[in-house]
Amino acid sequence: MTELSPGLILRGDRPRLSHFRLAAFDMDSTLIAIECIDEIALLAGIGDQVAAITEAAMRGEITSFRDSLSRRLALLAGQPASLLERVLRERLQLNPGARELCAALKSAGLKLGLVSGGFTPFTRHVAAELAMDWVRANELEIVDGRLTGRVVAQSWGDVVDAEEKRRFVLQACESLDCAPDQAIAVGDGANDLLMMGVAGLSVAYHAKPAVRAQAKVSIESGGLDRLLEVFVP
Repeated sequence: MTELSPGLILRGDRPRLSHFRLAAFDMDSTLIAIECIDEIALLAGIGDQVAAITEAAMRGEITSFRDSLSRRLALLAGQPASLLERVLRERLQLNPGARELCAALKSAGLKLGLVSGGFTPFTRHVAAELAMDWVRANELEIVDGRLTGRVVAQSWGDVVDAEEKRRFVLQACESLDCAPDQAIAVGDGANDLLMMGVAGLSVAYHAKPAVRAQAKVSIESGGLDRLLEVFVP
């Protein structure tokens, strides 16, 4: 384990950026500074209840993301869907260095994927901002302008959990005709560990201890663009 500079940890040798073809990113608390479901809950007046479940899931204390998501969504059932637009307009912002990192990776010829256990109104916005090539996220069911507490089935399935994130990375690699070793996976929580495990370069960004411990790169201070310091010049 090497501390390349304060707050930037690397396990193993410095890789060459030219080796990689894909970078897959988590969204909440990775590309953006918030957990969207927590912000929806805050506006609904039940922030503490939902945030407690989110934190337990991120730490790996609730081992099933599907279970943690269903428990949180059940608390939001009946809330107006307009809360989603408020979070997008008032609360969502990119994390430092996200725009710079994605632009540099695109310039180097990598394809970018956004795979999130969050929700499509937010992933669509972030994907457009960062010129993502692929996006996969959960679609909330809305009836008569209110959240039902459920998600809608899509062509790939219904819930982006840890296994779905792993599958996304492998499918993207297959479409690019490259090996998983040529993928970079960036995340911060327990739900990201499976996709980080199949990628050639796993990156923890201001992550939970269990994630930092397993990642090849841990960015513990500064912005996402610090990842660029890891590669061989």
